[in-house]
Amino acid sequence: MTERDGAEHPADLVTAYDAIVVGGGHNGLVNAAYLAKAGLRTLVLEQRDLVGGAAVTEQPVPGFSFTTFSYALSLLRPEIVHELDLVRHGFLPLMMPSSFHPTGDGGYLLLGDDHDQNVQEIRRHCPHDADAYDRYHHDLDRVVQAVQPLFDNPPPDVFGTDPDDQADVAWLLKHLGGVDRSVMHDVVRLLTGSAADWLEDYFRHEAVKGFHASSSIIGSKVGPMSPGSGLVLLFHKMGQHDGHLGSWAFHKGGNGGFTQVLARAATAFGAEIRLGARVASVLTREDRAVGVALEDGAELHAPVVVSALDPRRTFLDLVDPRRLPSELVDSVERMRFRGVSAKVNFALDGLPVFPALPPRPDGGGVDHYGGFLNIGPTIEYVEHAFDAAKYGWYSERPFIDAAIQSVVDPDMAPPGKHVMSCFVQYAPYELRGSDWEAERDRFGDTAQAVLESHFPGFGDLVLHRQVVTPVDIERVTGLTEGNIFAGELLAPQMYFFRPAPGWSRYRTPIAGYYQCGSGTHPGGCVIGSPGRLAGQRVLRDLAAAR
Repeated sequence: MTERDGAEHPADLVTAYDAIVVGGGHNGLVNAAYLAKAGLRTLVLEQRDLVGGAAVTEQPVPGFSFTTFSYALSLLRPEIVHELDLVRHGFLPLMMPSSFHPTGDGGYLLLGDDHDQNVQEIRRHCPHDADAYDRYHHDLDRVVQAVQPLFDNPPPDVFGTDPDDQADVAWLLKHLGGVDRSVMHDVVRLLTGSAADWLEDYFRHEAVKGFHASSSIIGSKVGPMSPGSGLVLLFHKMGQHDGHLGSWAFHKGGNGGFTQVLARAATAFGAEIRLGARVASVLTREDRAVGVALEDGAELHAPVVVSALDPRRTFLDLVDPRRLPSELVDSVERMRFRGVSAKVNFALDGLPVFPALPPRPDGGGVDHYGGFLNIGPTIEYVEHAFDAAKYGWYSERPFIDAAIQSVVDPDMAPPGKHVMSCFVQYAPYELRGSDWEAERDRFGDTAQAVLESHFPGFGDLVLHRQVVTPVDIERVTGLTEGNIFAGELLAPQMYFFRPAPGWSRYRTPIAGYYQCGSGTHPGGCVIGSPGRLAGQRVLRDLAAAR
């Protein structure tokens, strides 16, 4: 698609809105809520018939609510909850009381909210690792505390020359100068090294290392032994839903329940949300955004347009790349997406049975299903799963990050039934010698067989199975190559460089045209920061122009 030039239209264009947000995913909704709260007449345009982007809840089977794509509340920043008054609009995070990790030999790790019990659980497997547990979290927490101010603020423009840019760079240097040397060394190790190397410093037991390594590969084409997996591990440590670093949550009604909360907040502030409205291009006049053109030919006008889409859609589809600096276009064209994640969602007739933790006769004793269920027994297991992706194929023994969400939120399934959300890696966007339509069912069978190996009789419980491939993710949500982060979490694609050097502060080269998707700083997951920080940038620019 190419942009349309507003010069082709009458000079007295009527501005119907102050701002138009392209894309009703969670970052687009957050952005719209901040703009509307500031008094801007704001319109959100969403191509689907429901808001949420990749954070939606749907019912492919009556009575069973599937979190089709994204399923955990993950890294949502607490400032957004307070500033947008989300509790008043129904914000209801459900904390995860447990993390369950089968060890592959019939045993398990079951960790929860009680620190002392966690230490004793690890001690069952390895006294050395139990003694190292506090040191591991202490060291990792110090790294998070050093990085978090960078995570929660826009990156400075190190290429800029105006006083504001120089002040921001001075702030960054002052902050980094105040970080302890040993902590800074750990920061660099995690940003550039592998999760396996980091974990080797603390743990010996293969299952303990495997459990902690699982966060190092989510959504990324890396294995736990790959350089760069340390950054992914660090990124996923940024959640803090209960005030503790690294905590994640589910939302009542799944992630679709959360994005409905955002939609209610945005509309309460005055934003308008229009569904089934696919944007074809951004309208410009004299190198300034003046609105958008829809695929049905309609045109809508506003002096501010914000794209919540990924960088390829934002810079190469919605506008004519020939009007952009060549170095920006080159950076976006070279940006790595390489989706490797799929979802396999199940409607179940009952709870799976883990032989070492059978349910009690009264139906209790299923605390191990209260949070994430991690099928990646050891680092070697996950690394072998990654091997297939290197050569363009999916894992025969994949890593699975699962959640039986109906245990935490019974309203997601009929009484006595359950829904199980399975995030499965590795599943490359491009398959060598085949395609996903041909392999869809066999991939689903592969994931189901892995679950059967840990939970005998699992297949007998399956009432319905939904396989969502990276191609499906791209087709439905618009995320390029099905990458769940709108661009991989690699050091050359983070902070100053996300999405491109010189364009990390939410503006674009076209005046009035901004970006707020997960392809901007700080990145993906259900986090909201790109939407919030981009909103702040828009409002500052508007105030400066008055």
